[in-house]
Amino acid sequence: MSPMRVAAAPISWGVCEVPGWGVQLERDVVLGQMVELNFAATELGPAGFLPTDANALQAVLAQSGLALAGAFVAPVLHDPAQRLAALAEVDAAATLLAEVGLDAPVVLACATGTGGYETAGALDDAGWSLLAEGVSEVVARCAYHGVGCVLHPHVGTMIETAADVDRIMAATEIALCLDTGHLLAAGADPLAVLGTHVARVRHVHLKDVDASLAAQVREGKLAYAEAVSAGMYVPLGTGDVPISDVLATLEHADYRDWVVVEQDLRLDAADGAAERAREGAAHARTFLTAHEVSRGREVAS
Repeated sequence: MSPMRVAAAPISWGVCEVPGWGVQLERDVVLGQMVELNFAATELGPAGFLPTDANALQAVLAQSGLALAGAFVAPVLHDPAQRLAALAEVDAAATLLAEVGLDAPVVLACATGTGGYETAGALDDAGWSLLAEGVSEVVARCAYHGVGCVLHPHVGTMIETAADVDRIMAATEIALCLDTGHLLAAGADPLAVLGTHVARVRHVHLKDVDASLAAQVREGKLAYAEAVSAGMYVPLGTGDVPISDVLATLEHADYRDWVVVEQDLRLDAADGAAERAREGAAHARTFLTAHEVSRGREVAS
């Protein structure tokens, strides 16, 4: 059995931090399906999905039997005028993880500050220096709280391409969240990024992508949210990400941290939404079990 631990993310059930994203399924439905499908953990999700009071969060996790695999934040770090607010967001996430005593990192995406994920960032050398300074401060603050921190390359943020990843990894000591879907959607080869930075990968978001829809987003022919609605993120093993090779590389590296299944959804109607989300998550769980990545809820206790 692979040493990797398998979690799920609320975005696979359409639960997202972007305003107006779509139908947001109820927490009990989402967590119930995660448990049913033998996922060991959930990520924290957007504000309001899980409690941000430590006692209340512990109660919800205990009731479901799920662990917490990470807390996603997307602060603006390259703008000095927004730096204090950005670091306060990081401090809140790190404090929560520390209070609950969980083996889960702060998952950092470097937001553009424009809202949503429709416009990628562009920085000059001075801007990159400010961004690297902000990322290093995040790492230091997470270390102060005793929690890990990983950088999440993400479409429509300041760090999305392979070149962006290489640059920020060279400039800082942050670990990497390998998001196979966002890397390919941005035009990168996720397997090549993994090969370059495998020693610093401490978190994985595993998803598959229809490369033709992703190309339309990069070319400005299709909005990112519209591409997600059109099914840009496809069931594991059915798209253009070399998922099997990624898993084999991680296993060869004796990767032992969380693999978080994500098939980003935008649900445009409540009728059938829960069933649609469950279908994708069940496919991912079956795919991983077939690849001998089957460590589920037995590792949450």
